[in-house]
Amino acid sequence: MSSIFDCGDEDQLLAGMRHARQAIRRGDLIVMPTDTVYGVAADAFSPAAVQRLLDAKGRGRDQPPPVLIGTKETLVALAEFVPEPVQRLVDVFWPGGLTIVLPAQPSLVWDLGETAGTVAVRMPQGRVALELLAETGPLAVSSANLTGQPSATSAEDAERMLGDSVAVYLADGAAGQGVASTIVDATSLVSRGSETVAGGIRILREGAIGRERLAEVLGDLLEPEFEERPTDADEDS
Repeated sequence: MSSIFDCGDEDQLLAGMRHARQAIRRGDLIVMPTDTVYGVAADAFSPAAVQRLLDAKGRGRDQPPPVLIGTKETLVALAEFVPEPVQRLVDVFWPGGLTIVLPAQPSLVWDLGETAGTVAVRMPQGRVALELLAETGPLAVSSANLTGQPSATSAEDAERMLGDSVAVYLADGAAGQGVASTIVDATSLVSRGSETVAGGIRILREGAIGRERLAEVLGDLLEPEFEERPTDADEDS
């Protein structure tokens, strides 16, 4: 039986966070509010928990979930390298609605699905999400909905779709923007020291952060609009 906690009530918030941490440690799923849409979360380092997340949504391993982190500094532990243009994006847009795809750190022991050696990372805004991430570490998080259904903008929406496949629902009103994050692919960047010597950054999905804002930060490193293409992560938070 799932539990739902109203994070607007301080007592329920404390109880909900405790139950959510325990659920993550057990390998169960939780639903959490973010600044974009509600997300369903699992321990990123538990292959069984990640598979449980994919099964709950009705997704295959060819649609691996992004990873949410609680600090900007955590990115260097998950990515093989962080090119200077990516650091610019992090400095401007994190915490916020930008997911960045980079080559994953080869030493990581995890299984998010068929990632082709990459990881999609985001640092969200919001007290509940950041406090939870500070205590659990990185979480695999996808939008809290069934594949093909609209993203959940409330815990109640998520519960109607995911039901008892989720152990704990953290409710905190309507999701911040109701619009999923923008996803950019920075895997083609090649750096030498602090200098970017080849490659660019392309938008896989435009969402909470518009192209114009990205162009202000990246300039010519942002690939032309016709290079954009759909992504299997079109539901992710």
